[in-house]
Amino acid sequence: MKYICLGYMEPDKFETMSESERNVLFDDIFYYADVLRNHGHIIGEEALQSASTATTLRWNNGKVSVTDGPYAETKEQLGGILVLEA
Repeated sequence: MKYICLGYMEPDKFETMSESERNVLFDDIFYYADVLRNHGHIIGEEALQSASTATTLRWNNGKVSVTDGPYAETKEQLGGILVLEA
């Protein structure tokens, strides 16, 4: 069975972390990804750019409208995706 895992982050929280705290966070993330990869569970993975670079596309009445930014109403932003086989 395949699963898509969405990795969310809080940009404000991340920005206030010290460099050593960020390094520990990324070390943990990369370690777990390596475990999954070594066991053949990872089909695909992709980190996303910051939400500040996002563009939103909407289909409305047969036309596409394009706006800058995600305009999400949450404090978390999608940081990456992981496709797993389990």
